[in-house]
Amino acid sequence: MRKRAELLSVGQITSTHGLKGEVKVFPTTNDPQKRFRELKEVVIKTPREEITVNVRSVRFSKNLALLKFDELDGIDAVERYKGAYICVPRDDAQALGPDEYYEADLIGMEIVSDEGEHLGVLSRVLHTGANDVYEVEPEGEDKKSFLIPAIKDCIKGVDVENGVMTIHVMEGLL
Repeated sequence: MRKRAELLSVGQITSTHGLKGEVKVFPTTNDPQKRFRELKEVVIKTPREEITVNVRSVRFSKNLALLKFDELDGIDAVERYKGAYICVPRDDAQALGPDEYYEADLIGMEIVSDEGEHLGVLSRVLHTGANDVYEVEPEGEDKKSFLIPAIKDCIKGVDVENGVMTIHVMEGLL
């Protein structure tokens, strides 16, 4: 069984908003209105640090959430977190429905074809609007990454415990 991420991303800070320390967050959760209104404490995660902060306020503008934190006042305090992820502990994550998975559990999964061929490792989830798209990094230096659509015709099985996703390689996919 593979190790599961303890923190799950609910959004990514895209930029600052105003001078008082608000940030614009692109949600990476299915129900942003509900998820963000419930937030009390979050972890801001960058490649170099993780800090826990209390959410002072949440409001929405278009497809973004605007968050203000108790511990970070002013634009200078939040500017350094552009690109950082807003995370919650797995225990505070929203329940999943059938055929739904936490993005953190998908990253690093081995991708195999329904014919048993090892194709690579899922490296990134792209949110395109119509459906998500998974970027796969094949093994070997001379091979280029490729994209697979997260649709039922292509994704045939997801085994989170063992870290394996089985796909049907549709014509023209590779």
